[in-house]
Amino acid sequence: MTKALNPDARKGQTLTTVRKSLDIKAPVDTVFTYFARPEHVSDQMSDKGVAMTVIPMEIKDGMGVGTTFRIVGDFGGKRLEWDCETTEFVREQKIAAKMTSGPFKKWDITTEFKAVTERLTNITMTVNYEMPFGVIGGILSKLKFAKAAERGMESALYKVKGLLEGNGSIPVYITLDAYQKLLEEKKKMNNVPVSTVLTAILEKYSEIEAKPSN
Repeated sequence: MTKALNPDARKGQTLTTVRKSLDIKAPVDTVFTYFARPEHVSDQMSDKGVAMTVIPMEIKDGMGVGTTFRIVGDFGGKRLEWDCETTEFVREQKIAAKMTSGPFKKWDITTEFKAVTERLTNITMTVNYEMPFGVIGGILSKLKFAKAAERGMESALYKVKGLLEGNGSIPVYITLDAYQKLLEEKKKMNNVPVSTVLTAILEKYSEIEAKPSN
């Protein structure tokens, strides 16, 4: 759903809202954990002329409030980049972020989660943005950008639905608590790659398992 709002026509400012809602046959904690890692979602938004990459910059409280990340988007061959900060993080209920610097006059995203049943979750993703005037605004018309954003959002949600419902290859991810502990170990190891930290943990676990019990 794409909806253009015009609270003050005299100023010529138009806020556009793109919203998509979908049911996923998975527990709310599983769905929330996946979406709490924005790079997971960006992996799914990569076709129909829309591609997005999310680069975490500073992670706080396991992707909680204050976490900053950069979004690099390719919309029909037009590249845009903007920095964001997580503003709300309510476990199994809501994640929200807003643009702190970038090309838009305004940009924010909210993802809401609702447990319909024990194994069914409704998810609603909403993006509000205001296109800038000038060069970028001229290159990307409001209508063209809104359609591209809507297609990308819909595609991402359906791909995640397929993955979490077991219709595709399940991505590797861990719980938020475990991820936070992993980041702590990463700092202790002088910020080596996460894969290196995981390998070290698994090797240590294998050594413990291999020791004969008394």
